Amino acid sequence: MKKFFRYFGYLILLILVVFSGYAFISGKTYLFKAVYYNFAGIDDYEIFSNNTITTGEHQPWPVSSVYNQPKLPDTLRQLLEKIETIAVVAVKSDSLLYEEYWDGYSDSSWSGSFSMAKSFTSLLMGAALKDSSISSLEDPVSKYLPEFKEGEKAKIKLGHLLSMSSGTDWRETYSDPLSVTTELYYGSDAYATATKVKVVDEPGTLHRYKSGDTQLLGLVIEKATGKSLSAYAAEKLWHPVGAEQPALWSTDHTGGHVKAYCCFNSNARDFARFGQLMLDSGRWKGKEIISPDYFAASVAPCMIKDESGNPTDYYGYQWWLYPGNEKIIYARGILGQYIIVIPSRDLVLVRLGKKRGERDPATHSLEEVGALIRWGLAL
Repeated sequence: MKKFFRYFGYLILLILVVFSGYAFISGKTYLFKAVYYNFAGIDDYEIFSNNTITTGEHQPWPVSSVYNQPKLPDTLRQLLEKIETIAVVAVKSDSLLYEEYWDGYSDSSWSGSFSMAKSFTSLLMGAALKDSSISSLEDPVSKYLPEFKEGEKAKIKLGHLLSMSSGTDWRETYSDPLSVTTELYYGSDAYATATKVKVVDEPGTLHRYKSGDTQLLGLVIEKATGKSLSAYAAEKLWHPVGAEQPALWSTDHTGGHVKAYCCFNSNARDFARFGQLMLDSGRWKGKEIISPDYFAASVAPCMIKDESGNPTDYYGYQWWLYPGNEKIIYARGILGQYIIVIPSRDLVLVRLGKKRGERDPATHSLEEVGALIRWGLAL
């Protein structure tokens, strides 16, 4: 038995030596962090460097006269608790109607947005168009990033990135520690990771979900505005909407590039402000944050064929569209982070949590999205 454990120990040591050697020789030193932390979590801002998104003058949510009188249906509550929900907030007619928190989280707790940040980056692209930092969505990416000046990459336009139809070879895989998505999440050079892509499909002809497209949008905005994405977000979004708490946007390293596709850390009340902004067609209390034309394009289905060969009627400019006669848009993150906008009910719903439910193939959404929407329609 002692001999077995000795050989087993030698085997483990050999694996560690080979792994470490590969990581150093290949330059993939992010693998140490990826293996150590294993799975992404809503408190990952604690393991990354972060830029602070400052607040301006706070604009408190008015509180509804029937605050917290509506109740979660038992079936919805059971589902939300099963998938480890930490927050649910409903804002109706610009007033706080309902909120509930679990597991020690509160109305001021940071937690990660994951891919909801893609929708926020889309808003920042709209802001950059409005202030003329960016002239047109027809601009080639090469106007801002020199790595795209030659070959097929020169065909990629900003609009292609927004609709995730860049045609690049980005592989959106979360379970593979060697995937480019894992490298972008745990690595220390988001610029190099995002710009090293190759074109494998004609840009504008195939919609395929890619975090790399959003990261490129963030790099373009930073180049065009001369500001970090976090500073631009504070100026164009966080201050105008009167956020209550500062937010954190994780970066690839201290003083580096913001992870535009993920990792915006805030709380449910302040996340709801993005939903209210979209509910009011890109305006906040009557002031345009993004233009009406950009807003309309953001929430219109891009209709580019997807990998199944069908027109993409469920995705616009980094915003998801719920199918059906009801116009419903939403931002979503991989662990079940949602900002859901239901214009017919003048309603914004936010759900934050540690897990997501089962996928509903018919709606390109998760079961909790449908359940939350049904509750929202009844409010």
